[in-house]
Amino acid sequence: MNAFVARSLEEIRFWSRIMKEHSLFLKLGFRCEDTQLIQEANAFYALFEQIEAKAHAYQANTAPETIRQFNIEVYTAASHIWVFKRKVLGLILSCKLPGANNFPLLVDHTSREANYFRNRLAQLNNGQLEPLADAIIDENVFFLKIMADHAKFIGHLLDPSERKLVEQSREFSHDFDQLLWQAQDLSSMRPQSQTRPLLGQFLDQNRVSVASLRDFKKTARDLINACRIKSIIHPLLADHVYREAERFLAIIDMFENSLKGNAPLNQVAWH
Repeated sequence: MNAFVARSLEEIRFWSRIMKEHSLFLKLGFRCEDTQLIQEANAFYALFEQIEAKAHAYQANTAPETIRQFNIEVYTAASHIWVFKRKVLGLILSCKLPGANNFPLLVDHTSREANYFRNRLAQLNNGQLEPLADAIIDENVFFLKIMADHAKFIGHLLDPSERKLVEQSREFSHDFDQLLWQAQDLSSMRPQSQTRPLLGQFLDQNRVSVASLRDFKKTARDLINACRIKSIIHPLLADHVYREAERFLAIIDMFENSLKGNAPLNQVAWH
């Protein structure tokens, strides 16, 4: 199996679905009169739905050059939706969309994920993936911020009368803010901080909190689907944030396996 092909398709299959769903969530937050923005969101939904289907149609034995061209195509799409999201953020922050139901942090959050996606495609095509030690820190910094954001969104989208769940969301938000700051400290101490014991402890600690948040999201998703809690959380959004926590855990797993297998810390990480 060609590692470049397999990794490219895996990234696109996951993130194209995420981009597609972002388009839907943004559309649902626009006002009825925001017809142009709604049309743009619908166009991005259709675009990433096509990309997702195409990624699933390709196989692991597809020619690397075919996938290289596909990565360029998807990179362009990810860049365009990033521009769209930043435009929407600018409209919200300049008070040009009063009454819209998209939190500025949520729009910024989705744009960070689009930027992450397109950067990963560029790295794959250029053969410039990070060494294991750098990847461990940078991936955790990125995903810990994502998890912290999710906790905040859940807390704000639950009905205020769901006091226990709102409080749990706040606790997760605090926990992941602390973990993010710790990760940023570890990052600023590079390269001296990049020892196997420190990186191993870093992953162990993050795993415990991510697994706990993942379980909370799963419970919330199931309760929302069963109409057992009060919220304005779309059922697809509940599943969306759960899948991202699952992905973070899978990445931590792969990093931990690399460390336990004594992979060189300066070796490129094909996680």
